[in-house]
Amino acid sequence: MADKSKVLIIGGTGYIGKFVVEASAKSGHPTCALVRETTISDPVKGKIVENFKNLGVTIINGDLYDHESLLKAIKQVDVVISTVGDAQLADQFKIVDAIKEAGNIKRFFPSEFAMDVDRIINAVEPVKSTFAAQAKTRRAIEAAEIPYTYVSCNYFAGCFLPNLVQTGATAPPRDKVIIPGDGNVKAVFNEEHDIGTYTIKAVDDPRTLNKSLYIRPPKNTLSFNELVAIWEKLIGKTLEKIYVPGEQILKDIQPSVTLINYMLSVNHSTFVNGDHTNFEIEPSFGVEASEVYPDVKYTTVEEYLSHVV
Repeated sequence: MADKSKVLIIGGTGYIGKFVVEASAKSGHPTCALVRETTISDPVKGKIVENFKNLGVTIINGDLYDHESLLKAIKQVDVVISTVGDAQLADQFKIVDAIKEAGNIKRFFPSEFAMDVDRIINAVEPVKSTFAAQAKTRRAIEAAEIPYTYVSCNYFAGCFLPNLVQTGATAPPRDKVIIPGDGNVKAVFNEEHDIGTYTIKAVDDPRTLNKSLYIRPPKNTLSFNELVAIWEKLIGKTLEKIYVPGEQILKDIQPSVTLINYMLSVNHSTFVNGDHTNFEIEPSFGVEASEVYPDVKYTTVEEYLSHVV
């Protein structure tokens, strides 16, 4: 443990945060989680905190919006990882300010865990605002000259594969499937434990310093048509395919309810604009996780879907 950085996770009880905390603790990093007192008393999140304790995680009482408690927590560690949710993305400058004041942090991972916001083309609302908040945080980190790593993992398997990216559906299709765009644009799907593992692998790795870590494993980088083909093979049935042009998706966004319109805008960015894979990963700005950490046996899309069947 002596040679492993001490890690603080902010937002650890959130969706992806749980996996990052677990990966950090299991990898032998001295691990701390910043947790509000109200979180500990919450019946659901309180159980998550108890699990953290069982893993040997140090719970630090504090809050993103309480500068003194945030600063105190940051001074106790070497690396800060933010996994805060969408509602707090625009407030990550508070973490940046505290890290700058503390002056001891060797690496900061802001909350991204999605697309590379600096390589997105013509995103539309409502997801456009999310990307803008993440980009603003990047610029603040760079301006403050804080060492960083940006993690880009694109789609969480647990959010998109159980319904095969069918917006609003609670189960995968068995008869017909809606395909955004022409179905040929490639997207990336990653299982959440793998995202946590790859993120923690990068903590002390000089190859990821001031770079982006792209989690883009070959077997998980698939077009929608390829995704459907895997599903059809698993269920032993050919589905009716309904292709929805990008122009129609844009029309559908406006009248849709909040969560649906958000997902439609995300899918437009992914499957029409190609924002997961419309660029090559160059050594000057990033590395690909499955290449630099070949020892990690990641869960493939086909393996994941085999459990959904």
